[in-house]
Amino acid sequence: MGEEKDVRIRYCVGSSEFALTKIEESDIKDDSGKEPITEDDTDPEDLEVFYPTHQWQTLHPGQAVPAGSHVRLNLQTGEREAKLPDSENGKSDTREERRRKRLGKVHVDSNSFTSQELKKALAKMKESEKAERKAHEEEVRKKFRPIEQLKEEFEKLNVKMETDYEIMAKLISKFNSSASTLDEKVAALYDLEYYVHQVDNAKDFLSMGGLQLVIEGLNSTEATLKENAAFVLGAALSSNPKVQIEAIEGGALQKLLVILATDQPLAVKKKALFALSSMLRHFPYAQQQFLKLGGLQVLRSLFRQKGMETLYVRVVTLLYDLIMEKMLLEDSQHGDQMEEKIQQYRQVKLVPAVVEQDWCVVVSNLLAMPEHDTREKVLKTVGVLMAFCKDRYRGDQALSTTLSLLRSEYEELAAEEQREGDKDGYFQDLLGSVNTIIQELR
Repeated sequence: MGEEKDVRIRYCVGSSEFALTKIEESDIKDDSGKEPITEDDTDPEDLEVFYPTHQWQTLHPGQAVPAGSHVRLNLQTGEREAKLPDSENGKSDTREERRRKRLGKVHVDSNSFTSQELKKALAKMKESEKAERKAHEEEVRKKFRPIEQLKEEFEKLNVKMETDYEIMAKLISKFNSSASTLDEKVAALYDLEYYVHQVDNAKDFLSMGGLQLVIEGLNSTEATLKENAAFVLGAALSSNPKVQIEAIEGGALQKLLVILATDQPLAVKKKALFALSSMLRHFPYAQQQFLKLGGLQVLRSLFRQKGMETLYVRVVTLLYDLIMEKMLLEDSQHGDQMEEKIQQYRQVKLVPAVVEQDWCVVVSNLLAMPEHDTREKVLKTVGVLMAFCKDRYRGDQALSTTLSLLRSEYEELAAEEQREGDKDGYFQDLLGSVNTIIQELR
């Protein structure tokens, strides 16, 4: 046998410096041929504290080495050994220094912790963390629903999700069903009015046959059914040329004029006038047919019926819009398509019919109404008609008196606005309109 070699590896726990006396390869196994248990193989709760001295002592598996200790591996025995480090000046550390180095930077009282105390402390920490985690999970559970429940609800929503087309189809079916009650039919029309406001929905409504059913509903003997049918029709006609064409070809114009000309409740006539206005706006062919069917006479008859005062300003506003629509188009730049439309409007003799049927006086008489909003719209219409009704207005003493009274009233209201700091107020604008008319009639 050769000379026995004292081969050891020496290192410092908790330090980045290593001191090696000699390095030789070895399987580092114990007498049984198995690898020794390392610190990584143990549970921190099962660690026993190792109390080092200035002499090398064997480390047993499962013992925890205090920070700052020197540890070496005896390659002859395969065991780990540890001791306290020597002081830098070569003298032994004092008892307090050894205790401080053994404890590292942990601040504790003068009494040392036993392994059982450490185990209990760790157990309490784990229990506290577990309780906090459980409380947090409970709080989250109260605020949010489980993903399984959300998925189930979304699936239910997807099953019930319907397109506008499908909804309108059901509503049309309910309205057209002989088994539906009057209230159910009215409810179906009420819901349909909401959907047909959209241009695409109105086109679908037309393709499903709903438009013709609504037009036929204008003949109903039930006032509420007739009222809501006109309401749906007006909504579908608004700014929708395709529906306008189909409606006039389906006889809607004649039916609306019949409602306005006969004895009907105010609510029914109001919705019929709304539908008529939607049909005539920006549709010169319908305007031409309106005049041929005596539409202006029908509207004028409303002014002779009792209880129809709320419709007066609506009629005047419609006439103003139709006259301005044509005038603005004629003043615009002409293109090929625009020229064709102008030719269509030239066939609409609306202004001559207005003058002939003495609408000039019908309109100006409304200036005596007390509502400022009504007066505003009437003043605008009188201003537009001035070019055609000037002679008639100049000989109208009642109009002259009314204009003088309006000027005095609005001068006071405008002065009050200016005192309040509103130089360009509402009443100042009305005063300007009155003064313009008076100036043109001189």
